[in-house]
Amino acid sequence: MYYLVKYSGAFGFIKPWTAVRDSEIYTQQFLTLSIIAGIERKLFPELLFNDDGEIKKIVAHRLSYKQISQQQEQIQPRGWNEKGTKNNKSYERPYAILVRGVMLEPVLFLAFQNMKDAEVAVRQHICLARNEDILYPDDQILEVSEKEFNENEELFFGFELVFEKNEQSFLVGYNRYKQNEKMFGYIKIVGTPVKTNY
Repeated sequence: MYYLVKYSGAFGFIKPWTAVRDSEIYTQQFLTLSIIAGIERKLFPELLFNDDGEIKKIVAHRLSYKQISQQQEQIQPRGWNEKGTKNNKSYERPYAILVRGVMLEPVLFLAFQNMKDAEVAVRQHICLARNEDILYPDDQILEVSEKEFNENEELFFGFELVFEKNEQSFLVGYNRYKQNEKMFGYIKIVGTPVKTNY
């Protein structure tokens, strides 16, 4: 049995796992193991003690959204550029414009194996990656079977990165708690993850 907490918000951005700073970047459509672990540590800070980077309480998740909106953001590099002559020097940090693809109206389901963990989660907000992208919980905890969560395309549609290694898996990062051991996963798509009706 799964105990589901549904989170939603106005918008959300998930940094691409390659963390590129190109002129145009899109949000990821799935949550990596490190993002789920980060959300879990935010909800359950006691897990920070003796942390091994593994997921302890969130047994499944599902992410969907309405569409991706292109938004501009002004950025500056970290370093300074030196200009001028020996006697007349100046330093500057040039501005640039970054076009960022941001999810509109993301919905995230987090599944827990017991009601106690779900009750802790339903009283807190979460962030997908950046602190300003806040998702708030619904008041109600849903109690569904694992089979229904994985097969009901009308209620629980979305993207899920399943953290296991098989022939469909791809590299999703490195576990810094375990000598940078490679982490793998594959994307499960249930129903139509991008909402078409408003």
